[in-house]
Amino acid sequence: MGSVMNSSIAWPCAALSSADLAPRTTLKVGGRVEWLVEPKTPEELIAAVQTARENGLSVQVLGGGANLLIVPEELPGCVISTELLNRTFRSTDLEPGKELHGGEAPFHRVAPSDIRDDPRLVLWAGARLQGLVNATCKLGLRGAELLSGVPGHVGGALAMNAGSRDWGFWDQVERVWLLDPSSGEVMEKKRDECSPSYRNGQLNGLIALGCVLLFEPENKLLIKQEADEYLRAKCAAQPVTQRSAGCIWKNPDPEQSDGRGAGKLVDDLGLTGHKLGGAQVSAMHGNFVINAGGATGAEMLALIQDVEARVLDATGIQLSREVCVWDDETLRRKGESRD
Repeated sequence: MGSVMNSSIAWPCAALSSADLAPRTTLKVGGRVEWLVEPKTPEELIAAVQTARENGLSVQVLGGGANLLIVPEELPGCVISTELLNRTFRSTDLEPGKELHGGEAPFHRVAPSDIRDDPRLVLWAGARLQGLVNATCKLGLRGAELLSGVPGHVGGALAMNAGSRDWGFWDQVERVWLLDPSSGEVMEKKRDECSPSYRNGQLNGLIALGCVLLFEPENKLLIKQEADEYLRAKCAAQPVTQRSAGCIWKNPDPEQSDGRGAGKLVDDLGLTGHKLGGAQVSAMHGNFVINAGGATGAEMLALIQDVEARVLDATGIQLSREVCVWDDETLRRKGESRD
């Protein structure tokens, strides 16, 4: 590691030193991190960030690893996993200003007998997106169908505003609880205070602890049918069974690309199947790069950069990445606070 490992840190929750991150990403690519910390509650996550700060460790947050490329073989600092923060609640007591931490949390109340009286769900950052789809289908709530078949956690969906061209996760957000890792301050914000945009939740370095989602009551059977249709369409068009990080690039401005999405731009250049080491552009969809076997983070990043350069050269369009990349430059910026 780049720094001397402190094995005597008293973490407020489960922690592993020199932990392998590759199994925790959908690409199955990634190096070993100095510390991997696994809080079970938002309060433990807050305390873990505080402990990391007190020990001069940079902090990265790892959700389901579904939209992430880890490049280095060794990562300094601390990675906080939301794997154990997999909770979804119904609640009738969500007064504005109620904090997520300290005292009685705002989501341990008795739920109403009829979901139509309060069609909201409260989710911690580690809640699974597929679990959310299953819950809304069971309860008869419209709004999460487009997430059917999407891996990952709620925290990541908030950070990147997961969704489609016409719908984003933040369309369902009523409010969110955020942690400022530099100060330890926890804040509650309404949706319009965050100004989310296409593929960007505008968290600006803040860590999502949880959120309240507002849905529309609907017939349960109809919701289930629509979710199943989205899943079938996804399986038919995307390499859902292969090791990928989901879509690599955001779709460009249709006026600049003649209406072509990022995948179509790559397809039109004949780059599907293009390979570099163990990294390969999916033969099924040009906006996916898969781990065809034994790929390294460096190979993945090199292939992404190669495709971007070819698209720019052929079309004049600079593809903007949707995938989150942890490379040396990103980690160096995060680690500056340790110096």
